[in-house]
Amino acid sequence: MIHIRLIERIVGILLLIEAGVLLLCSFVPLIYKENDFFSFVISALISACAGMLLVSTGGSNRNKEILTRRDGYIVVSISWIIFSLFGAMPYFISGYIPSYTDAFFETMSGFTTTGSTIIDDVESMPHGILFWRSLTQWIGGLGIVFFTVAVLPIFGIGEVQLFAAEATGPKRGKLHPRISISGRWILIVYLVITICCAIALWLCGMDFFDSINHALCTTATGGFSTKNASLAYFNSRAIENVSTLFMFLSGINYGLLFMVAFKGKFSKLKSDTEFKWYVGIILLFTFIVGISLSITKQYDIPESFRQALFNVVSIITTTGYTITDYTLWPPFIWMILGFCMYFGACGGSTTGGAKIIRISILVKAMRNEFNRILHPNAVLPVRISGKVLSSSIRQSVLTFIIFLVAIVFIGWFFYIAIGINITDAYGTSLACISNLGLTIGDHGCNISWADMPTIGKWFSTFLMLIGRLELFAVLILFTPAFWKHR
Repeated sequence: MIHIRLIERIVGILLLIEAGVLLLCSFVPLIYKENDFFSFVISALISACAGMLLVSTGGSNRNKEILTRRDGYIVVSISWIIFSLFGAMPYFISGYIPSYTDAFFETMSGFTTTGSTIIDDVESMPHGILFWRSLTQWIGGLGIVFFTVAVLPIFGIGEVQLFAAEATGPKRGKLHPRISISGRWILIVYLVITICCAIALWLCGMDFFDSINHALCTTATGGFSTKNASLAYFNSRAIENVSTLFMFLSGINYGLLFMVAFKGKFSKLKSDTEFKWYVGIILLFTFIVGISLSITKQYDIPESFRQALFNVVSIITTTGYTITDYTLWPPFIWMILGFCMYFGACGGSTTGGAKIIRISILVKAMRNEFNRILHPNAVLPVRISGKVLSSSIRQSVLTFIIFLVAIVFIGWFFYIAIGINITDAYGTSLACISNLGLTIGDHGCNISWADMPTIGKWFSTFLMLIGRLELFAVLILFTPAFWKHR
């Protein structure tokens, strides 16, 4: 059975948290003496009222109802949608985004860390709007529900099912028997990386406000910027190098980062299959792109490899920062960057895409199939970090990859049907499902999402959502079996 009242209570608590965050953002307009103060206050009041209503109707859970796995999937999906519905209000009420469709698109893009924007002139926005925009990505970085696993237990709400529904990738390192404790540890890592990134960017020449915003979006691998030209605006190699470093760090499994940074277990880096693949793929693609840029005389050799490294890391971590117009590069490089979009970074990180762990499992499974043809009686297990994977995990990975490719093609056909040219349509579909704001195609990073038809924007938000929640967590809600009482 589905526990409706308990779900209402959880969503209500999350809305109260969002109301608190919106109220916090209202101080930014006061500091900069801008006119969007009341839009945040009104939005916070509306969110708080809705949250209290849901909490009151949900009851106190005196019967000690246990959250089931089905409940977890509903909570996660609904939470992201409701967070975006209410999170869109500051944009809409302030009038800086007069269309609610556009406001919802911007908010969903933020919470899913996609980074697509309908705002063509970002620099015209007030500081409060820009800060809320960046904060949505930071909150969405580790997931709305996972972000609060350390908070919800205080209210007597089960955490395991929420984590199972939100956690990304087939591999979840066990940091602590209690997930709430693991959540606190990971949040500490998240905070430390964000603070270090902000300080580093500030020391490299960004002003205080820009450094905070870019740190929030870099750590979340979201890619929102306070400047129209993204990082290219600053024209600083130091800023670009710092951003590359922190994008790379944010693409690593946060469980692994904790073990290395706080427990000093550097040997984990050598034994972790996914991390080695992550580094190897970045180096390989950087080499290919760098050589290609050098051969085609786009830049000299050092600059070619610097440009290659930044763009490969930016795209494989699904951050989407730009320092150049890559649409001017040869189409062959677009293809390489497209592979990066598919791959994503590590499971348990803030990135989108298929995740490197799945790619490594798929490649090893394919290699074993060739070996099995030559040696029919051989036992050929698939090992990740020294552990043998079950056949169910291998099947799940294969199914996920097939679903991912299928949805990309469905999105491709949809965008063509609404009038987008064939190359941009493919890039847009891949960008949304991979949670990368940049696209590949004729327009690439110069694409205007504001010009997309309304139906295209709503469809894009759906792709962002299922991409962020790894397909099954959302799509399972559309299966009749899910709603059957058992």
